Amino acid sequence: MRKLAVVAAGGTGGHLFPAQALAEALIARGWGVILASDERVAGLAQDFPAERRIPLSAATFKRGDPIGMLRAGFAVLRGANQARALYREVGPNVVVGFGGYPSAPALVGAILDRRPTVIHEQNAVMGRTNRRLAPHVKTIACAFPTLAKAPEKVAGKAIVVGNPVRPPIRALAELPYDPPTADGPVRLLVTGGSQGARLLSELVPEAIATLPEGLRARLVVQQQTRQESMNTARRIYRDAVVDAEIAPFFRDMASRLAAAHLVIGRAGAGSVCEFAVAGKPSILVPLAIALDDDQGQNAKLLADAGGAEIAREHQLTVQTLSTALEKLLTNPQRLARMAAAARSVAIPDAAERLADVVEQTARAG
Repeated sequence: MRKLAVVAAGGTGGHLFPAQALAEALIARGWGVILASDERVAGLAQDFPAERRIPLSAATFKRGDPIGMLRAGFAVLRGANQARALYREVGPNVVVGFGGYPSAPALVGAILDRRPTVIHEQNAVMGRTNRRLAPHVKTIACAFPTLAKAPEKVAGKAIVVGNPVRPPIRALAELPYDPPTADGPVRLLVTGGSQGARLLSELVPEAIATLPEGLRARLVVQQQTRQESMNTARRIYRDAVVDAEIAPFFRDMASRLAAAHLVIGRAGAGSVCEFAVAGKPSILVPLAIALDDDQGQNAKLLADAGGAEIAREHQLTVQTLSTALEKLLTNPQRLARMAAAARSVAIPDAAERLADVVEQTARAG
């Protein structure tokens, strides 16, 4: 009889992309997959290979808001009851949660029904939803060797599997890094996460415009830019005579990452692990407003290995970024060393490792 997994993931790329990689690995092993999430998932889950998608009631709340907390609790309970009705219908062998509040109802329902459960934590700091549910699930898998904020007993039993990446990104692990030549093009990729990053949208073009003319003439920039910043970015690049492609979101990220000599981006777990798997040197700009500095801790993995430089928001200016770019882009030997260092901490087969954990948990019951 075919086995069935319910995969619960929030409606952001950071949660959804590793969930999709796991789903593809399980399907290749003969499993069926159902995706459980909230309504936000529709825009990012167009290619998610689930045979069925189940919207569950869910909500979040702000700290210090008891009424919001109460409403969120009732929403999760409604969602959990919806999930339990689904489980009685389809009988999943395992329920896998990837964090974010939309994953809570599916996991709570499975915990109440005493079904096999797995949590995968993508960040070096355990998120709030996973932190609350981790003591009650069967298996904890994580992306990073460190798991800050996790309950002590949870951190001790977590299995490090890495962060699953999509197959096109996984394929980049086999490609060598080719540093820029003395007079050839220098390819810079600027990402900003699935929602875009306003700071990078506005600051990067200004910093590039101050680079020496000879370097600007060799630059080929591909930049993910928020919609409201696109016209300004295009004007700055045009005035600086820089070859630049601007878009709100790049769906063909693998091919762009493969060609890049250097990447600038946020330090979301998915981005950090993709840069490592692809073996790309990077400048990482952790999100400053994150409550637990999860992006800063993610970036530390690559920075400690020598594969990335960390640029904190409060220290980042047009001049500091321009200086950092000039030093890196004119030093191909250093870029090559950073690329090798990034690849040294990568776990390209994370999806297969997580699929192994999921199957083991399902068998154990």
